[in-house]
Amino acid sequence: MTFPRSTDIAAYAASNFTVYRGDMIHTPRLGTLEVIENACVGVDHDGTIRFVSTGENYVEEAQKFNAALKVDTISVCELGAKTGSFFFPGFIDTHIHAPQYPNAGIFGESTLLNWLTTYTFPMESSIKDLKLANVVYNKVLNKTLANGTTLAAYYATLDPDATNLLADLCLQKGQRALIGRVCMDSNSPDYYVETLEQSKKSTTQVIAHVEQRDPLGELVQPILTPRFAPSCSSDLMHWLGELREAKDMLCQTHISENAGEIQWVKGLFPESDSYAGVYDDHKLLSDKTILAHAIHLSDAEKDIIATRGCGIAHCPISNSSITSGEARVRWLLNSKIPVGLGTDISGGYSPSILSTARQALLVSRHLAMKSLQDNDKLTVNEVLYLATMGGAKVCSMENKVGSFEVGKKWDAQLVDLNVENSPVDLFEWQVPQNSSVVGNFPTATKFENMVAKWLFNGDDRNTVSVWVNGRNVVNKIC
Repeated sequence: MTFPRSTDIAAYAASNFTVYRGDMIHTPRLGTLEVIENACVGVDHDGTIRFVSTGENYVEEAQKFNAALKVDTISVCELGAKTGSFFFPGFIDTHIHAPQYPNAGIFGESTLLNWLTTYTFPMESSIKDLKLANVVYNKVLNKTLANGTTLAAYYATLDPDATNLLADLCLQKGQRALIGRVCMDSNSPDYYVETLEQSKKSTTQVIAHVEQRDPLGELVQPILTPRFAPSCSSDLMHWLGELREAKDMLCQTHISENAGEIQWVKGLFPESDSYAGVYDDHKLLSDKTILAHAIHLSDAEKDIIATRGCGIAHCPISNSSITSGEARVRWLLNSKIPVGLGTDISGGYSPSILSTARQALLVSRHLAMKSLQDNDKLTVNEVLYLATMGGAKVCSMENKVGSFEVGKKWDAQLVDLNVENSPVDLFEWQVPQNSSVVGNFPTATKFENMVAKWLFNGDDRNTVSVWVNGRNVVNKIC
């Protein structure tokens, strides 16, 4: 398939057929860390992976795909004998509030509802100033890309023009994104609220803009975004639900983040059986719906979510920072509910999905200490799955991104644990290619240990290059 080209869309820029050579590490299945040593991955002009092999003759492999390819038209990105470096799929942030980025790390002693009124709504309302929006959105996009985030599900603000700007910047910088204009026509501050008709008009305006800018939805797509049930009237949610169903659209919202919030929802919507029931009664739950947090779900709500095929955005840093609680991820996974990770800027203080994965692992251990159930613990391999393939499933893109498989897009990051000023100390005997007998670990175990060191000690300094749609959008090497 040929995609539209535009000089201002980084991930649509002209590109050679490229072969990436080096160790490839990914988590195609929950709990499985797959290492392809000395791999050759061929990526075509549209950023699609055409072959994954361990053979030396990459030209022959490329010409199996396209016999007309000439050697001098094939680019090569090769790690060679460089140790401590590997390709890993790009991270997927399933829940992030772009306009809240200036508040990252600022939440005082607040819990959810007073945090919203004290910090969040004032910040978001100011983003109707497009000059300010441009500054904030450029910073958050640069920061998330630098941390290896190749796909993000963004909440923007009420303002349609600022939301459209976010979509345009994602296109320009080459980040894959879901763009959501938040809908709020009830129980919101006088300075930051809309009417039902304003919400309909602005939502339609943003959908039209995003679809016009990227007609195939290859890089950016609109996503319906009722903020959460308390801020939306029943009429608004019914309208959004009908729109979602008619256009088969993606949808994102919050659920069961805070005990006070749940009681509030119960009082506002007494005709519904539960918080999840409110959304279900308004046709907002489907296999294209992303529900953030899901900390305090009942068994019945969990079953509704599983039946509808919704995905969960697990936000452990935010949940700890504003003392919302600990989401039972294993419980969700056991019910075959897709789970990904969300930074939840600015309830979460870090724009890094690597940091989020680290905290997801630690939160699961706290749950296990309480439940005395060892199975509640998540492993390194599992949280990295949530950061990539799990997130892809939550965003309904599991056939496009999340792992290194033929037919998927080359959305990837190059990790270097030996980069200058690296926070990771990788010792000579820990390098998988080293035959040292210290520790006497087999090569496969050395790779797992190396990845564990990256998870627990690494940061954005170790992500030295990032690709989206086969295009290099971050390069810290030169």
